[in-house]
Amino acid sequence: MSYSRVYLTLTVLMLIWGINVSIVKMLVEHFMPVTITAVRIFTAAVIVFLILGWLRQVRLPRSKEWLYIVGGTLLNIVGHHYFLSEGLIRTTAANAGLILGLGPLLTATLAMILLRQRPTKIRLLGFLLGGAGVSFTVLAGSDGIAAASAGDFYIFLCILSQALSFIIIKKATETLDPRLLTGYMLLIGSMLLFLISLSKEPSGLTSLTQGTPVVWIAFLVSAVLATALGQMVYNQAIRRIGAAEASIFLNLNTFFSLIGASILLGETILPSHLMGLLFIVPGVLLGSGSMEDLVLRRRRKLQHR
Repeated sequence: MSYSRVYLTLTVLMLIWGINVSIVKMLVEHFMPVTITAVRIFTAAVIVFLILGWLRQVRLPRSKEWLYIVGGTLLNIVGHHYFLSEGLIRTTAANAGLILGLGPLLTATLAMILLRQRPTKIRLLGFLLGGAGVSFTVLAGSDGIAAASAGDFYIFLCILSQALSFIIIKKATETLDPRLLTGYMLLIGSMLLFLISLSKEPSGLTSLTQGTPVVWIAFLVSAVLATALGQMVYNQAIRRIGAAEASIFLNLNTFFSLIGASILLGETILPSHLMGLLFIVPGVLLGSGSMEDLVLRRRRKLQHR
């Protein structure tokens, strides 16, 4: 798959994940949060293994690969989702959004330290523009940033867990198919989250009887499209273009989630949201390397004339 196709695929995926934010909000309003998250991720794991079984791509991981799978699971599935849910209870949406917007920069920093990857000045500018765009979008219509709290620390642990997981995923996909890695991570992660839900939400399974047909359809859309297929595509992209480069596309999540909230939940899109988009789009183009790739291809065409 060419880089341009990867960039386009990631953009479409960010649209799906952005809309999925509203779907997940709907789900946690009807069910116990950790319980429904565990069930949703388990459903996604089943879908991934059905696809891999049909493609005859299922195999047992080697001993070293198990270390990457367990590490990625604890960070990307369990840690990320647990700290996010705990943090959102204790802090404001504005604080959480800004901290989550640090994800691409944090991933790039960790890639420099752990993978010895140095972003170019153009890509670094893209990360900064993307962060500025997220700030505009998150702060639109808010009352400002509240004082730091324990919730902010949880949100930081959430994004740190995810950023570290991207590094592990990049290393794991050197020998392990990203789709198979996704399946094992989702399966093990869903089981661990379910064990946590038994302790934190004793009536969690009972809450599953409260769903309507529309809510369960939304559940399937989220589990199959956003979680199963989405995670497979994203982990494949990490293998193809790198952890830091793939993470910059997460900035688009902020804006696309607003579109989803407007369509599904009737929330208002403000002019400041569009101002944020003006920073996010060039940030993604520069930070992902797609602009550099385009310039390089044009130079090659001119040289061959």
